[in-house]
Amino acid sequence: MNKEELISKVASGVGLSKTDAAKSVDAVFSNITSSLKSGNEVRIVGFGTFLVTNRAATTGRNPRTGESIQIPAKKVPKFRAGKALKTIVN
Repeated sequence: MNKEELISKVASGVGLSKTDAAKSVDAVFSNITSSLKSGNEVRIVGFGTFLVTNRAATTGRNPRTGESIQIPAKKVPKFRAGKALKTIVN
């Protein structure tokens, strides 16, 4: 499912126009993104948790030349599925 399909399903499921559903979906994504950017977790009970973790700097290798390169440390967004979501999928 892509974003357009999600918007269509939200619109038909709630009885909104596609424009209003698109605004709602964009607002949800925007709020999750801004919360993660400020370093907070987003917990949605029954679905899962969005969080930011720190990935340490590592030494990698260029596959073409075999040369060692430094990969800098960075923050990475992650998602942990909740128990209810895991149960539904399995």
